[in-house]
Formats: sequence, C-alpha cells, structure tokens
Amino acid sequence: MTVKAPDARRGPRHQAPRQPAVRRAALPALVGGLAAVLALSMVAAVGLGPVSIPFGDVAQVIGHRYLPGLVDTAPTGPRAVIVLDIRLPRVLLGAAVGAGLAAVGTVLQAVLRNPLADPYLIGASSGASFGAVLVIIAGLAPFGTLSLPVAAFLGAMATFSMVMLLAGGRGLLAPTRLILAGVAVAAFTEAITHYLVLTSPDKDVRSAMFWMLGGLGGTQWRDIGVPIAVVTAGALWFWTQSGRLNALVLGEEGATSLGLEVHRVRRRLIIGCALVIGAVVAVSGGIGFVALMVPHAVRLVVGGDNRRVLPLAALTGAILLVWVDVGARMLNQPDEIPIGVITAVLGAPFFLVLLRRADRRRWQ
Repeated sequence: MTVKAPDARRGPRHQAPRQPAVRRAALPALVGGLAAVLALSMVAAVGLGPVSIPFGDVAQVIGHRYLPGLVDTAPTGPRAVIVLDIRLPRVLLGAAVGAGLAAVGTVLQAVLRNPLADPYLIGASSGASFGAVLVIIAGLAPFGTLSLPVAAFLGAMATFSMVMLLAGGRGLLAPTRLILAGVAVAAFTEAITHYLVLTSPDKDVRSAMFWMLGGLGGTQWRDIGVPIAVVTAGALWFWTQSGRLNALVLGEEGATSLGLEVHRVRRRLIIGCALVIGAVVAVSGGIGFVALMVPHAVRLVVGGDNRRVLPLAALTGAILLVWVDVGARMLNQPDEIPIGVITAVLGAPFFLVLLRRADRRRWQ
C-alpha cells in the first residue's frame, strides 16, 4: 500500500495561514514609517494653497527658524510669513486634531465594545458645538479671543457630565446605558443648537454652521499649544492602558477573570476621552467620521491588538486630517469647504464597504 506524500506547495494542513508582512512588522518600524510620512505630509501641506510654495522652500524656512545650525539660508518676505505664521500652525493643529480623534475613537470602540462608538456617544462633541454656537450668536466674549474655545470646552464637559450622571446608575457604568444616555443628551443638545442657529441673525448663521461642521481656518500659534499638549499626553496615557483595553474587548466577565476592575477602568478611560475631545473640538469644531473610520482601517491592516492599533491610528488620523484640510482650502478657492463635509464624503463609502465585507463573511 502506497502512501501519498503531502503536497509541499500546500504545506501541512494544521499550519496557520501566514500573516501579511505588515502584521508581522515590528511596532517601532511601523511607527517610524508613519511618523516620516506625517512629517513629509506636513511640509508638503504647508506649501499647498492659493499661493503655492515649493517643498524645498518650505523645508528651508522651517529649518532656518527651528534648526538654525543646520540650515543657514532660507527665503524671506511674504513666503516666510505664509509658511510660519499662517499655514504651519494650521497644519500642526490639523495633525493634533486628527490624532486626538483617532485615538479617542480607538479607545471608545474598545471600552464600549461597539464598532460605531465615537465622541458623539459621550456627549462631548454636541456639547462643544452648543457652547461655541451660544458664544457666536450671543456675541459674548468674557475671555477675549479665547472665549470661543473656552465656551466649547465647557459645553463639552457639561454635557459629558450629564451623560455620566445619567449612565452611572448604582455606581456602575454599563456600556449600553452609557450609549443610550449619550444619544439622548446629544440629540437634546443638538436640537437646542439648531434652534439657536435658525433664530439667529443672518450674519451669525454662516460662522455658526461652519464651526459646527469643522474647520481650521484662522488658526494662530496661540490656538495650538493646549490641544497639542492634551492630545500628546492623552495618546501616551491611552497607550499605557492598551493592555486593559485588550482585556475590556473580551467582555466584562473575561476582563474580570483577568483581575481587571472593569467599572473603574472604564470610567477613567471615558473621562480621559472626554478631556481630549473637549480640547480638540474646542478649536476645530465638529469633525465626524475620523474617530470611526481610522481605527477600523488600521485594524484591517495590523490586527486588533490595541498596543499596535493606538499609536498607528493616532499617526494615521494625523496624516488623514492634514490632507483633508489641504482639500478643504483648495477645492473651492477662494472659499473653504468645512472639513466635516469632506470627512463625511470619505467616511460614508468606507463604512458601506465595511458592511459589505461583514455580510460576505457572515454568509461564507
């Protein structure tokens, strides 16, 4: 009796399929590659606009200002002013906003075990919009030029506190209860915001609507310090909690069996998300789909381990929003398109593709 030899091309039947190279790549290499792409994207984005500035000139201007020992000469005059005072702070803020949204989306989707979780589910985004629109329409300026971001941040914290109060029955914080409370509070806040916009003078409607849809126009250096610091600190802290996030994905019983205090960890992470979103939305307005879209895209490439997903999602979100902002200021010159419009146009088809893939897997 002859025994047929196994087909060497197919390998043993018990052998697991080989993972794609990206999933096997070391995290430092992936982070370094995305960081390099982000740096190049930011320099390129600074040069793009109604007045185009060559990539080399942008790099020279930035290098001469911040690395004078390495770059001796650089263009001066109007080009230097455009690079350093107009576009560079805007690009830096765009990168910080994109990173913050993507990091928060990653955390919320793990904490709530809901693939559709985003900042609107904790009330922060809708509250920020309410606070900012109230200041715009009422003409209030108690903090001078900082009145708008301060009002947006306070609005975000107020609505988030309301959501936590409604969701925290018996000292617990169940994901389903939190989502329902967040949806209710967000709907109520958005209804009041829309009423304020509809009953406001015409001169205030455009600025209020543009802010609600998100934008980075008019960014100055004084606007970027706090968001960058908060996003950086928040993203680093989230990454230190990535092991706990992986445990929370297993469900409450699974995480508890691993020794995790589920409700306490969940509460801390959600409060951290609210603080980051409050700082981000206070300077950029409501920008949707980034927090939903980026974490899913990263998971498709590198898998579901949050130790890898979190830093890569933050960098990917930063890159995405830098280029979305370029499109916002170039597609309809001399006017700008709200960033939220572009992210919605990109995000809606992305999720239709995800749903189609999920349906195919279900029936296979």
